[in-house]
Order: sequence, then structure tokens, then C-alpha cells
Amino acid sequence: MAVLLIAEDDEDIALVLVRVFKRTGMTVLRASDGRAAFDAILEHRPDLVLTDLGMPVMDGWELIEAIRNHPDDDVRLIPVAVLSGHLRPGDPRAGSARVCAIMLKPCPNDQLLATMEELISIGPHDHDAADKRCPADVPVSV
Repeated sequence: MAVLLIAEDDEDIALVLVRVFKRTGMTVLRASDGRAAFDAILEHRPDLVLTDLGMPVMDGWELIEAIRNHPDDDVRLIPVAVLSGHLRPGDPRAGSARVCAIMLKPCPNDQLLATMEELISIGPHDHDAADKRCPADVPVSV
């Protein structure tokens, strides 16, 4: 089964997310800030990352950049989705972040699960214009 890393600093939200994804049979790892999330990514090489944006130490934008700029493909190509309440409509970073999906809190569980299941089925992939596997244009809910 897939391994998901959740980067979320709000303990209550993180507990709900962990529970939702464990019910699907996923192995779920959790980090409470971007730096801890990146360290866990390097150690465990999850299949998928779900990150908040507003976190201490290293925010979600910095985490995404660290993932995408990593020299190893097994890190750089991990599908990344954003789930945040800190994104404002029209934020220019959303269009250039090289993420697969952006969802706003609160996000219905069925939408969240469907998006993550789609990313698992796609698997690791590049985020340049030539790679058509990334559904970045589809599940963005801003």
C-alpha cells in the first residue's frame, strides 16, 4: 500500500488527516513542520506528500522547492499536493510551485481522497511542461 507523508503543524487537523488516510489502508507518516517533513522524505521516500503551506521552520512553499530541487529522482519526482487555509486567490506561487493539486481547507474528504488516489495511480513524475502525466491543471481548488 502507498506511503503518504503529511506535513501539517495543526495537531487537530493532522490527527483527522492521519485517520482519514489510514482508513484507506495507506501507511501515513506525519511531520509538524517543513524541515521535519523534508528529513522524513529523505529517510522514508514516501509515495506521496500532502503539505500545508503555513508551517514553522520551513513553510510549505520551501518544502515543495526543496523536494523539486533535490538531485535524486526518487525525491524530486514525488507527487505533492497542497492542503492549506493560507492560500489567497491569485497567489502567483500557486501557478509556479510544481505541485500536482492545490486544495483549500476545509476540503471535503471525498475530494481529498479522490485527488490523492489519482496521484498514487499516476506515481512519480516530472513537473515540466513536457510531462503530461501531472494533473496539475485538474484538481486545483483555489
